Amino acid sequence: MERYSLSVVAALAAVLAGAGAALALNHPAKGPSPSRGNTRAHSTPSLIPSFAPHPREWLKALQELPRDPKSPRHAKVRHAPKRQPRPVQRLRGTTSIYEHTTKPWVLAEQGCSAARRHESGVVVLDFGKPAFKRHGYGTILFSGHFALNHQITTGMVGYARGYVSCLPKRSTASITLARGTSNYHPAVPSAYVAGVRWARATNKLGRILRRHGLVGHVEAGAADDAEPAWDPRFHKTKQFFHGFRAAVHGHSLYDYGSLDGGVGAIWSARQAWYVAGGIRHTKALPEIYNSAMAREWAELARIAHGLYHRDVRFAGVMTQGTRSCNCGLRPHAAHRVLAHALEAHGIGHALLPGRGTNIIG
Repeated sequence: MERYSLSVVAALAAVLAGAGAALALNHPAKGPSPSRGNTRAHSTPSLIPSFAPHPREWLKALQELPRDPKSPRHAKVRHAPKRQPRPVQRLRGTTSIYEHTTKPWVLAEQGCSAARRHESGVVVLDFGKPAFKRHGYGTILFSGHFALNHQITTGMVGYARGYVSCLPKRSTASITLARGTSNYHPAVPSAYVAGVRWARATNKLGRILRRHGLVGHVEAGAADDAEPAWDPRFHKTKQFFHGFRAAVHGHSLYDYGSLDGGVGAIWSARQAWYVAGGIRHTKALPEIYNSAMAREWAELARIAHGLYHRDVRFAGVMTQGTRSCNCGLRPHAAHRVLAHALEAHGIGHALLPGRGTNIIG
């Protein structure tokens, strides 16, 4: 078959050569076309025989003849793979709440509302500052009432049940439900013991969620609105975080506080970084109410990366406000502003999950 193909090529080449010679004798060469410039000294007419009714068929036949795979003329050109566009990260938003009660049915309604909004991410239920009454640790709610830790846990179970029961069938949505407090003048015998009890209550919530089959959509967590102005010496804040770390079993403690003027204004870089990923089980969910707060957190991230060779462990952003309150940035804008601030400080590589939560109440 290969010999036959070569014979056809040779015969065809002879025909083309003869036709070309005849045309060259009968028609003098034309000068270069003014429109194409002097790219060649002479242009010759087509060598395709005039008796061929369809010249394209001849060219097609020539192209379909076997080629020498070793010939460099026919080597395949490999093109570099095209770069795929980076996917746009869609921010997953949630609603966090300043709690005035621990009644399970009230919190169940809150959870159901979150499920109907298809919320997914970190949800902070802020139960107020740490307190000690009736021989037990707990918090002062935003209603001014005292709530024991086990009452807070019962209320959070109500939220989890409401959230899961109101999710659409086959939903993949999930939240980390964090029991929130603050470092605002804790009225407790020991901030360290308060941290231990906060961790144990978080562990207990995790066990209840597993026992009742809720863990597929709700994970237990904890949170602390740690702000330098409320504890300038950092003493009680550090004790609380130490106690939590000593007793927790795999759950995260989110710092959803501010930096109050930035690194060095009140807390040192090491102190601020300590509660934002510097120790195990801690992550940062920073308050980003305006561009200045974003720059403060970006500066802390740059210092931590340069001095401690560790990154601030961001879990998203925290904002506050309602439709009737002009209280600063909302989650989408806050996330964008923090991302730009991190890039401006040369740490655009820092992992900033596409998550944000807006606290109301």
